[in-house]
Amino acid sequence: MALQIVIKAYHHRVDEQLKTSLAHTSIEPLLQDAMRYALFNGGKRVRPLLVYLVNQLLNGDVNQADTPACAIECVHSYSLVHDDLPAMDDDELRRGKPTCHIAFDEATAILAGDALQCFAFEILSSVNSKTNDSTKLKMISALAKASGDRGMVAGQAFDLRHVDKPLSLEQLKHMHAHKTGALINASIELGYLSAECEDAAIKSALFAYGDAIGLAFQVKDDILDIEGDTLTLGKPQGSDLEQNKPTYPALLGMEGAKAKLDNLHKAALDALMPFGEQGKMLRELADYIVHRSY
Repeated sequence: MALQIVIKAYHHRVDEQLKTSLAHTSIEPLLQDAMRYALFNGGKRVRPLLVYLVNQLLNGDVNQADTPACAIECVHSYSLVHDDLPAMDDDELRRGKPTCHIAFDEATAILAGDALQCFAFEILSSVNSKTNDSTKLKMISALAKASGDRGMVAGQAFDLRHVDKPLSLEQLKHMHAHKTGALINASIELGYLSAECEDAAIKSALFAYGDAIGLAFQVKDDILDIEGDTLTLGKPQGSDLEQNKPTYPALLGMEGAKAKLDNLHKAALDALMPFGEQGKMLRELADYIVHRSY
């Protein structure tokens, strides 16, 4: 219950910040409509939540976490818009609603994704940000690296090139470390930077936690693709199976995938041991990721 209250509070906080940031006018209002549609369509806000939780774990000023929390949600939202496109996953449902290219059109969806990616870095570099310039540069570098050809985009490219092809467990792990894990750890790094922490041991422990929950997130998604239902998932159940994508249940069997999930859960909790009681919210977040139904 405590985590749900925190999730709701930070969800509201980041949404209000994003609404304010997107309040400017445009010569093409449809573009902003599509951007808002992508941003405010019922996402869990796990990445902004991580920024805030890490900031608070390290006794940071929560106001310093606002811009990085908004920025990473913009990048995540853009990536989902592009993932759903016909040239990629060709999905028509996202969180129970028509995907952006279905609700608008393909060209508008591409442009909305492009604009959200740019908007993330506009937010991070804003002169109105309470963060000092040196930290801003570190944040911009961290998010750019995690988003591009050394992170999320590389993972998506690898995924698309290996549909209908066998993968080893090690290849699958590396794919998801880029596709999902890179932005998860970027969220952690942004929270760490927003708290102006410079402790390498703390950063290492938090990254170990991020590695574990990032992969756990994907393993759970793979399991839900088989055991969930379209109404609860908000997207077509069995879509990974239909597209013959490499998944953990496909390689390990369902019981093996669930055992993998349990091991990752334990690894996440072990990584938080140095933080004691202060790590309570991050432990609850790991529990939530592992036990969620969508």
